[in-house]
Amino acid sequence: MNRYPVWKYILIVIALLLGALYTAPNYFVESPALQVTTGSSILKITNATSEQVEAALKAAGIAHDGVTLDGNENSTSVRARFASTDAQFKAKLALERALNRNPAEPDYIVTVNLVKNTPQWMQALRALPMNLGLDLRGGVHFLMQVDVAATTETKIKGIQQSVRSSLVNKEDARHSGIERVGQNIEVRFADAARRAKARSIIGGESADLLLTDASDANGLKLVVALKPEALQRSVEEGVKQNILTLSKRVNELGVSEPIIQQQGRDRIVVQLPGVQDVARAKDIIGRTATLEMRMVDDTVVPGMESAANIPLTSELFTDERGQPIVLLKDIILTGEYISSAIGTMDQNNQPAVSLDLNGNGGSKMRTATRERIGKRMAILLKEKGKYNVLSAPVINSELGSRFQITGMGTPQKANELALLLRSGALSAPMEIIEERVIGPQLGAENIAKGLYSTVYGFAAIAVFMIIYYHMFGVFSVVALASNLLFLLALLSWMQVTLTLPGIAAIALALGMAIDANVLINERIREELRAGETPQKAIAAGFDRAWATILDSNVTTLIVGIALLVFGSGPVRGFAVVHCLGILTSMFSSVFVSRGVVNLWYGRTKKLNKVSIGTVWTPGLSVTKQ
Repeated sequence: MNRYPVWKYILIVIALLLGALYTAPNYFVESPALQVTTGSSILKITNATSEQVEAALKAAGIAHDGVTLDGNENSTSVRARFASTDAQFKAKLALERALNRNPAEPDYIVTVNLVKNTPQWMQALRALPMNLGLDLRGGVHFLMQVDVAATTETKIKGIQQSVRSSLVNKEDARHSGIERVGQNIEVRFADAARRAKARSIIGGESADLLLTDASDANGLKLVVALKPEALQRSVEEGVKQNILTLSKRVNELGVSEPIIQQQGRDRIVVQLPGVQDVARAKDIIGRTATLEMRMVDDTVVPGMESAANIPLTSELFTDERGQPIVLLKDIILTGEYISSAIGTMDQNNQPAVSLDLNGNGGSKMRTATRERIGKRMAILLKEKGKYNVLSAPVINSELGSRFQITGMGTPQKANELALLLRSGALSAPMEIIEERVIGPQLGAENIAKGLYSTVYGFAAIAVFMIIYYHMFGVFSVVALASNLLFLLALLSWMQVTLTLPGIAAIALALGMAIDANVLINERIREELRAGETPQKAIAAGFDRAWATILDSNVTTLIVGIALLVFGSGPVRGFAVVHCLGILTSMFSSVFVSRGVVNLWYGRTKKLNKVSIGTVWTPGLSVTKQ
């Protein structure tokens, strides 16, 4: 009656072993470390750099626990481990002085880091420690602000190009010139009829434009301006689009449970809890690049760009080789039309980026290049308000949805640009206005208090259950310990980020798990009071308590799922741990608990009594079972 088949015991043992395996990495502490990287394409991180780091630490008299060369084909760094954070910060100052000749333009970047001490064989099985949130472990906090002026500039340029395209080849709306004056676009006409026709065409294409008839000494003109509410909407949409783009970039970094949310009208908060590579995170998140493609102005004689008079419709830039280049202000294509970007090699075996455009992008590119074969098209990257001309190749044939950006210099630069473009170009330029690296010291006290509260709560529950239910109390404590083990293992395996609300959810899960065992024990007592034999009472107690346990847990799980779906930030962190705790408590409170009871009492065929504490029988004397 109360015997499990062998396969069920095997299943319990396997679950416990897996739980112990995936919980174990949390007991390996992390070592304070420094990471040495370089932002220069000339310098390379090699074994010689490791020796240089080691020599600098030795000269400064700072003890370390090892210097290693880490990395892959895209990124290489030197890591130095230390026994304490004091030694870590002293070493940071020493290495920055020793490795960099010019502090204003450092050759090497030294960043504070933590190194996992989990054995390699565990990491191979995906047995990793839980990720801790900013309130427990620390991490990186960025506050980024959308550049409203740059957004307006891009929008006005787009309007100018759109107006010119709308009126091209329109005989009855032929204009005498289009120029930009401040934040307005002025279109001149020879007579009122043509102006009226142009007004009708432009106004029919966009409701965001404010059109005003005007005149001056030079004749009639139509003033095109962007409505204030349209500009505001453009900024808001840019913020939302940038949040999606930054989320994709953070996913490329492999950060679990990041916080990326809007703050105010034009700011975005980015929090990367437990980030390992601070330097790379700042490089990828901080690169607020937008891509533009423009035609080279062939009216300017090559080689005379610096001395020539630059037309009003063009701008003077400098390419990566330091050579001047004049480009038209009209933008052919922006990064928002890019659907895929991959770092690769060109036909000359040089680093390049292969781009795939979406349908609209491919159509725009074909239209722009069909009649410009033999001319040059420049590809620009705009970062922090500054333009960088990546390349200006000659258009050899009509381009479509797929082409390459060449002249990237190094494979690392090609891969980083591909990552930025693959994750989506920022629709609105941004800059980092606040950066904070939050150390783990702030979370150490929170971790200690959370640990103590869980341990003390578990101990108090265990003492009460053993005193009140005797041997069945011991069984309940075993099931409760199994539940905690399974919950921690799941959190580690799923790499869920644990925060203070998550610790509260763990404490709540313990209370809910023991509640199921209380229901089982009380149901067994009821069966004993009704006169059932101990073996039948155990079987009936587990079977009949199961329906109540299932109902209560399912209703609680519904609430947890609602919090998970509609919540954000700390609420969502609580909901994740809460839902997992419900699932593990149902398994441990019923399946594991009954397995232990069956193992203890199932061997006895004629069981006269069970150790379940005092059974109160109404109208009769109190009996001990």
